[in-house]
Amino acid sequence: MRILAMDSSGLVASVAVVETGPIEEVTVAEYTVNYKKTHSQTLLPMLHEVAKMIELDLDSIDAIAVAAGPGSFTGLRIGSATAKGLGLALSKPLIHVPTLHGLAYNLCGTDKIVCPIMDARRGQVYTGIYEFEGNDLVVLHDQMAVSIEELGEKLCAYGREVIFLGDGVPVFCEVLAERIMADGRISFAPAHMNRQRAAAVGALAIRYYRAGKTETAAQHRPDYLRMSQAERERRERSKA
Repeated sequence: MRILAMDSSGLVASVAVVETGPIEEVTVAEYTVNYKKTHSQTLLPMLHEVAKMIELDLDSIDAIAVAAGPGSFTGLRIGSATAKGLGLALSKPLIHVPTLHGLAYNLCGTDKIVCPIMDARRGQVYTGIYEFEGNDLVVLHDQMAVSIEELGEKLCAYGREVIFLGDGVPVFCEVLAERIMADGRISFAPAHMNRQRAAAVGALAIRYYRAGKTETAAQHRPDYLRMSQAERERRERSKA
């Protein structure tokens, strides 16, 4: 099985090709950029470069996995549009991988509670609460948009050590360590594991594929969790 995976849900743009091997998944190629360029500038050139470097025939892939939200509204639209276009052109199914599930899968195998956090602005984070049973991701609390204080309350109820990752860590690490989880049962993922990676999306997507969790390009929709600013402003104008 061969999966083409992409993640443009946050600041990072990432493309990978993941295959099943004799024992476990194999990352054949991964191209990840965390730089101040728009994903519309980077995603397709990255995909082209990966395909060229590994001599990939796109017809040989079994499915296209995409980090489907939450995250940046623009980034999600670019990733979803790219995945939908490829799915339609190649007649391949899509695998809808929740962004925070993919991010949590970076830490596959840890015995700690895993809590990815993405800065959602407006005083909130996009987050979820997870643990692993072997290599299986277990969802303790699914994706949500909440304040960091509310997240802290949910985490403290478990009474276990928590490891955080994601672009919300630099924003909220001091608040988490000094006020919300001051008992010390807290750690942060190392640099090579603390941001979105398409290889993790692809590895998780293989499990989804085996479980029959696929969709057509026409069926795919991003998970925004919240209304966009334009939608909020339109609603406020309608009320006025």
